[in-house]
Amino acid sequence: MDLFLNINGELVDADSPIVKVRNRSFRYGDGIFETLRIVNGQLQFFDRHYSRMITSMAAIKLDVPSSFTYEFVKSEVEKIAVRNNAVKGARVRITIFRTDGGFYSPETNNFEYIIECNPMEENLFELNRKGYTIDIFLDYKKAMNRLLNIKTNNALLLVMAGIYCRQNNLDECIILNTNFSIAESVNSNIFAVKNGVLYTPPITEGCVDGVMRYQINEIAKKCKIAVYEVPLAMNVLLNSDEIFLTNAINGLRWIAAYKAKLYLNSMSKFLTDKLNDSLVQ
Repeated sequence: MDLFLNINGELVDADSPIVKVRNRSFRYGDGIFETLRIVNGQLQFFDRHYSRMITSMAAIKLDVPSSFTYEFVKSEVEKIAVRNNAVKGARVRITIFRTDGGFYSPETNNFEYIIECNPMEENLFELNRKGYTIDIFLDYKKAMNRLLNIKTNNALLLVMAGIYCRQNNLDECIILNTNFSIAESVNSNIFAVKNGVLYTPPITEGCVDGVMRYQINEIAKKCKIAVYEVPLAMNVLLNSDEIFLTNAINGLRWIAAYKAKLYLNSMSKFLTDKLNDSLVQ
């Protein structure tokens, strides 16, 4: 099936050349993005995604016009979902970047956007059948500042970690911050489970302020499961009963092994069921 992109409101063939050499995202990583799911024909947790997107745009000094509303962005996503026959289930990415002009110092704080929408067969969040094998990525550390809590178009550290995963036959790897504490994984937030209690790094530790991280926190609290947002030392990986990862596309992904340590997945299963129960119908 031929797919299309929504570029500033215009639907364009996805195979068309769209990036000019002066594009600031291409040159400097000058932009942000959001990834989200359509499940059961509905954008899931879109209020959180939109709020984070506006916060992220403000953080990188983009001028957001009054017309760029919740309703407008939602309608732009729905427009490309219909065109790509992805209204029932899909993966969506909204990329926002500063308009061309200038070198490191931009000539404008206006922005442009590209919305991708790829159909997905799965119509619920499904827990991975085979648990992940992970390790710690030690080559580079993640800084702890406000820009690292948002999804920017500069992700070179995560690219390096992804290469490390591939070279070492890992499903995922853990990113440390400059304090040598656990921040996140390549594409997810991380939770540790010990004696039925959840532990996850606070965003002050450098992790992305994840939409699914927030959702799992809220579900756990409603189910009377204690959640502690605290710095996690590396030895937490060996001392936990269970480790799982969260992001807006996959929901939860349970970890099966880290070095010689093997994990359970009962909490991951329980929370995945509760997550699906919470979806907008």
